Amino acid sequence: MIEANATALALALCGLLTLINLASLGIAARRIGRVRGPSAFPVGAPVSLVRPVCGLETFSEETLTRGFRLDYPDYEIVFCVADPADPVLPLVNRLVAAHPAVPARVLVGDERVSDNPKLNNCVRGWEAARHDWIVLADSNVLMPPDYLQQMQAAWRDDTGLVCSTPVGARPGNLWAEVECAFLNTLQARWQYTGEALGLGFAQGKSMLWHRPFLERQGGIRALAAEIAEDAAATKLVRAAGRRVHLVPAPFEQPLGLRRRREVWSRQLRWARLRRVTFPLFFAPEIASGVLVPFLLAGLLAGTPETWVGLAGLAALSYGAEYALAARAGWQRSRRLLLCLLVRDAMITLLWVRAWMRNAVVWRGNPMDIRPKPARRLRAGASTA
Repeated sequence: MIEANATALALALCGLLTLINLASLGIAARRIGRVRGPSAFPVGAPVSLVRPVCGLETFSEETLTRGFRLDYPDYEIVFCVADPADPVLPLVNRLVAAHPAVPARVLVGDERVSDNPKLNNCVRGWEAARHDWIVLADSNVLMPPDYLQQMQAAWRDDTGLVCSTPVGARPGNLWAEVECAFLNTLQARWQYTGEALGLGFAQGKSMLWHRPFLERQGGIRALAAEIAEDAAATKLVRAAGRRVHLVPAPFEQPLGLRRRREVWSRQLRWARLRRVTFPLFFAPEIASGVLVPFLLAGLLAGTPETWVGLAGLAALSYGAEYALAARAGWQRSRRLLLCLLVRDAMITLLWVRAWMRNAVVWRGNPMDIRPKPARRLRAGASTA
């Protein structure tokens, strides 16, 4: 009797987890690739594209060059380089010189407004931008020709911010495919599900702002209130009674080769940032992967019937993830199931470790991730 009850309970709990995953996958599948209603963005309004750059990566030249080839009538590019000795600076200067038809500038030096080096690197670019519509875009975003139009298509009357979550592409090895498994059918899926349910979260890879709106909320300095500028942006937009909207389909981030330690460190950093900025939303993440909960349920129940039922539920969940990747055109290969299993095994360990410390390291910069008051900015920028 006890054994039968344990089997029923294990299958019921894992069945509920499967239903939640299937619902989120279904919502994301319906949402991704669709434009919901007419845009409220003023047609043809000039745009400033602010791109903080730091260090050379495998695809740096391609991703930065894409910014000069946008099919848009009136935009400028403002590159922000914090360190004058950064090896990316010669590349940026060469690209600017090679594309004289696109107005572009390079600003060297940052403003230390927070412990977030990326935000510090963006401040001067924001202040130097000539236009009221500003896109803050990471250097590793692979922009399609209609990048700005896609951002603008998501702007509504109630919008405070339009973002795009990154989608991993061009993995060069197994660990890069594991990172795709994190970015694509897990994180992007939940990001689009949350937005569809009215709980849009900002994502710092690509952010379209209307400068007058952000200035009324305290300007770019207000994003220093949190260690992650996208978490601060989410809270700021919600406090103003506006919403965060996502682009119809997310933009790619080419990955190339990834080492196991790189993937672990990056995912741990993001987990700790989510934990400290949105702890109530982070707490359930321990159940976001099916592998560990299903294994525990099977071991606790310990019956062949339980294992058979759990195997069927797991196949349903992972099959639905593959279907979402196929529908969206995301990375998938023969190793996808293995990558999903590795990802799910990591989720529990990452969740536990995320609660243990209040510090992360980003590009060699130690960062205290506890919220703190925003600091005042200094005006001025140097141009190279």
